[in-house]
Amino acid sequence: MRILNHNTSKDLLNLVIIGGGFGGLTLAKSLKRTPIKITLVDRQNHHLFQPLLYQVASAVLSPGDIAVPIRWALRKQVNTKVLLAEVNGIDTTNKKIKFTNQSLSYDMLVLATGVRNDYFGNKEWAKFAPGLKSVDDALELRQRILMAYEIAEWSTDPEEQKKNLTFVVVGGGATGVEMAGALAEIARQTLLKDFRNINSSDAHVVLIEGGNRLLNGFREPIPEKARNQLESIGVEVITNKQVTKIDENGVVFGEKRINSSTVFWAAGVKASHLANQLNTPKDWMGRIIVEPDCSIPNHPEIFVIGDLASHQHAKNEEDPPPNNPLPGVAQTAIQMGNHVAKCINADRNSRVRPRFNYKDLGSMATVGRSKAVADIFGIRFAGMLAWFIWLFVHLMSIVGFRNRLVILIQWFWSYLSFQRGARLIHGKNDSKSVS
Repeated sequence: MRILNHNTSKDLLNLVIIGGGFGGLTLAKSLKRTPIKITLVDRQNHHLFQPLLYQVASAVLSPGDIAVPIRWALRKQVNTKVLLAEVNGIDTTNKKIKFTNQSLSYDMLVLATGVRNDYFGNKEWAKFAPGLKSVDDALELRQRILMAYEIAEWSTDPEEQKKNLTFVVVGGGATGVEMAGALAEIARQTLLKDFRNINSSDAHVVLIEGGNRLLNGFREPIPEKARNQLESIGVEVITNKQVTKIDENGVVFGEKRINSSTVFWAAGVKASHLANQLNTPKDWMGRIIVEPDCSIPNHPEIFVIGDLASHQHAKNEEDPPPNNPLPGVAQTAIQMGNHVAKCINADRNSRVRPRFNYKDLGSMATVGRSKAVADIFGIRFAGMLAWFIWLFVHLMSIVGFRNRLVILIQWFWSYLSFQRGARLIHGKNDSKSVS
């Protein structure tokens, strides 16, 4: 790998990071004592702990519990400034990133913009089945869930009640499994005594997965255990069925239709729009295929990390490449952020960049109260122990002591009382109104 030679103390290296998620924020913090100029650009002003977005959607937590302002997170870092802006283009020839009316020069550039929902060519489905990638997504889904019960309470038509009390989750990955479990708990625990004309426990939660098992990234017997746990709390799990249509009345798969007013999409993702700004090889999801050090071919000054990166290299140069790219999870992004910091310091000291060496710290997913599955260091287990480990790991990964404390209190209260403290319906909802 070619070494980049920058530097005098008068002309500090100018690093631009696009994206303040796990990878981008980790990279910036890893370089806090490095004498370079860092600019972190994000179109949102906050760092979001995405693994807990489903708990905002299911009314356990509020948005402020899982998000912190990026400026606050980097407030003590004197070599870093934060810009709130959306990047419209990248000029790799002149080393500039473009905004609507301005541009910003860079010596080194890191893309950490993640992925977005992929409806596999059916863009019209997004209106009826929102995914879960942002705070706005979570609040929209929470609105739809709670309004469905309110409309059912008013309805005198049994079929209309049934439609509003039917919730469909499309996609059996970790997010889909966690969301389905939360929907079942809302129906059978949280809202059980709230209504007079309906019985919330009559709600029907359906999880549809196109493959032959849930949690495809997990090894057996974890997928089967997750299915058993979901079914034990009333979720209907359907596998080996591809959804062929989603509209305002529900979903269609095969020759069957499920009438539902609330559908949630967790079936696929693709690279963010910014990936198209780089003329470099991409995988089938549109993610940028990176070199062993996480840079892109022919541009060692540009790195791609996190979900946007498709890393397909072995730990050692002489080993065969792995069958699949690295998983798009938080731990991958964090490790890539730390790795790129090492590469930048290697460049500054005229050393050879190291290869990225991913360390699999395990995988976990929660199914519901006291129910979770885990695959950690080759040990696979499910139940209460997995649930406690899931709680601890996620709590310790949250940015900010205040957020950790608030979440711990909320979880403790929810566990004792079976209640969810963020059940507010707010704003205008044009798709559902009680007349």
